[in-house]
Amino acid sequence: MTDFAVNGIAATSQKYCSGCGGLIHKAAPACPKCGAPQADVRSKERKSRGVAIILALLLGGLGIHKFYLGRAGWGFLYLIFFWTFVPAIIAFVEAIIYAIMSEDAFHSKYG
Repeated sequence: MTDFAVNGIAATSQKYCSGCGGLIHKAAPACPKCGAPQADVRSKERKSRGVAIILALLLGGLGIHKFYLGRAGWGFLYLIFFWTFVPAIIAFVEAIIYAIMSEDAFHSKYG
């Protein structure tokens, strides 16, 4: 069985954008033409906003919440400077930001 190609991409690997209706790859999280997010493409691992808040409050000075959210570089930076207590203060502020952030905004930023 052979797939026919449209614009050099196999037709079975394409879908229509929910925003502009253009042909895009079926695994694209957003349309490259109009930027519309594709609702049918979900990340395999969704991060819990509640867990991020708890980690930021309890272990935020060590950057554990950053590691959880996939920001390992920031997590290591928090670990390097944890003795100054500055990361703990920043983590407290981040916990408040996570708490007031909408669920959709949180998932679009952190997955």
